[in-house]
Amino acid sequence: MDNTNMGIQGIKQRFEIIGNSPDLNRAIEVAVQVAPTDLSVLISGESGTGKEMFPQIIHQFSSRKHGKYIAVNCGAIPEGTIDSELFGHEKGAFTGALSDRKGYFQEADGGTIFLDEIGELPLSTQVRLLRVLETGEFIKVGSSKMIKSDVRVIAATNVDIPKAIEEGKFREDLYYRLNTVPINILPLRQRPDDIYLLFRKFARDFAEKYRMPPVRLDEEARIALINYRWPGNVRQLKNITEQISIIEENRDVTADVLRKYLPDSSSSRLPALFSKKEEASYASEREILYKVLFDMKRDMNDLKKLVLDLMENKESPISGDQARIIQNLYDDGEDNLPQREHASKPLQINHLDKNNIQDTEEIVEESLSLEEKEIELIKKALEKHNGKRKYAARELGISERTLYRKIKEYDINN
Repeated sequence: MDNTNMGIQGIKQRFEIIGNSPDLNRAIEVAVQVAPTDLSVLISGESGTGKEMFPQIIHQFSSRKHGKYIAVNCGAIPEGTIDSELFGHEKGAFTGALSDRKGYFQEADGGTIFLDEIGELPLSTQVRLLRVLETGEFIKVGSSKMIKSDVRVIAATNVDIPKAIEEGKFREDLYYRLNTVPINILPLRQRPDDIYLLFRKFARDFAEKYRMPPVRLDEEARIALINYRWPGNVRQLKNITEQISIIEENRDVTADVLRKYLPDSSSSRLPALFSKKEEASYASEREILYKVLFDMKRDMNDLKKLVLDLMENKESPISGDQARIIQNLYDDGEDNLPQREHASKPLQINHLDKNNIQDTEEIVEESLSLEEKEIELIKKALEKHNGKRKYAARELGISERTLYRKIKEYDINN
């Protein structure tokens, strides 16, 4: 047992891993145990927890340590070029392919490839990756020649993969192929004993870097540091320690000073992670506006049909449903319709003069400017919700951030 603990401490020193959490120690043990094999490993955990250290441990303790180690951030490569980056391409395979190119899997032959943010891979690329994992074979983009590659694959993700499988965004067979050996890295808030150790390490590092004494926390500040949730995990702790080290002249930091650097974890002041659904909502704003315009046109056609039906049977009073339809259309702001005298009373139509019925499509010259319609809809939504942008954005079917941008872009007074 003592020898194992000494081994773990040596690994921590070599890879600059700080912490004594039992779960952290267990993750290191699993990484070392699985390293001599060629099994695929899936490392999961929140962003900023230090997942990128474990593939390096596995590679260095494997028989492939003299081979190449290539780390690829799948989320940073555009969808249109990810296949070329991973598997290479032939000259002329697509516009801009001026020469043959080796992909990462060919470059890492005999070594290890680390696929970070594996949950961001397109489904078409997932199919190619599954084939590599099962057979060790792949085909370059624009080629028909099969290429063999002996590569150890380690993947990492901060996405809930089982949920992504349910939503049809990740292949279940690929998940089980990658997840041969799972390693889960706990968030910093579940490793409270490691928080202050990390702070002291970062404080010493920045003191050496900027040639100044290290900052120190008093007891109350230490408690505040440990009790904070750290949504950005180790990366956030490091950034805040650097800020304090540079900005604060007094090297003794109190709790009040520390709290100035700790954003409210319940707010959205930290960079947000956007799901594909949110990205799609940004891309479809124009489609939403078109849908609203077509719905308005359809409502006008429904009104015309209703009026003509009443004209054919003008002695019969309109039904309650018909009155509600007309009132709803009035509420949508159609200026060419008669205004109600009293909003609380149902609209009554007793007689209609056929000679006075006109085709609204002929006499209403509707603006087809998308920008004007967009401005008009934003103003109506803001007016309806008394200027409350959160509810106006929900009414328009767009995000609050997009609404802010539109208000600024069109200089809408709110």
